[in-house]
Amino acid sequence: MTKLYGLGTALITPFQADGKVDYEALDRLLDRQLNGHADYIVVLGTTGEAVTLSGEEHAQVRRHIVRYINGRMPLVLGVGGNCTANVVARLKDLRDELKDNYAAILSVCPYYNKPSQEGLFRHFSAIAEASPVPVILYNVPGRTGVNLLPETVMRIWEAHPDKILGIKEASGNVEQINRLIDLSRKSKVESQERLLVISGDDGIACEIMEAGGDGLISVASNAFPEDFRKIVHEKDAALQARYTEMIRLLFCEGNPSGIKTVLSQQGLITNALRLPLVANSPDVQQLIRQETARLES
Repeated sequence: MTKLYGLGTALITPFQADGKVDYEALDRLLDRQLNGHADYIVVLGTTGEAVTLSGEEHAQVRRHIVRYINGRMPLVLGVGGNCTANVVARLKDLRDELKDNYAAILSVCPYYNKPSQEGLFRHFSAIAEASPVPVILYNVPGRTGVNLLPETVMRIWEAHPDKILGIKEASGNVEQINRLIDLSRKSKVESQERLLVISGDDGIACEIMEAGGDGLISVASNAFPEDFRKIVHEKDAALQARYTEMIRLLFCEGNPSGIKTVLSQQGLITNALRLPLVANSPDVQQLIRQETARLES
């Protein structure tokens, strides 16, 4: 089982002004991650606007990334949803592609349905049994409306220790995340590796790692991979604090609107999103430009 420590970048999907996927810009973004020494890339997750891509576009994007990266960096593919049967069927359809090209999948908690903790346990158990590669759970209550509690995470992992690699924890609840880290340390399940607890929030990565966490899956590292690699690998709290205002701006009108503003201002992409997402307001774009200039000064 590949261990995904360090900095993972939740890659955006660039679009042209007419809404088509911009593959030239995608190559520039991939070069940015390779040259910035991110440890791995998360492909077609929430930040990648995956739910707005057609099935054909989804296949084209993930295959393009696999070809371009060509084994130079581990890849994680977003595979989740709020219908367990559909996710399981998709995993079966992708079986060979996943085994050949991806270190793991990232699977978000079911959204909108608001399942109980028992429902979450059964959902992720079905995914663990169906997936041909290890699974990273993804807890993001602000988007899904449901919170995957530490005790349920441990129950899932202890039932499938050889399939559940870890969790991307984006609840923002430091006390909850610390409790999960503590529970994972105390687990008596026989496994070659312990559960990875990965921060899903750029602004608290150092705090989570100081408590025993295992890195960060980052939005900001799309634009600033070198700095966020330093934050993660050196636990550089001062550098993380320097990005506090930028992180606030990145999310103040939704993700990936903020990071696409930064990348467009860096000349890497066109500032285009797919509805229902839209570009940042002119005021926020100006604030981001000013904050980028401050960071670069």
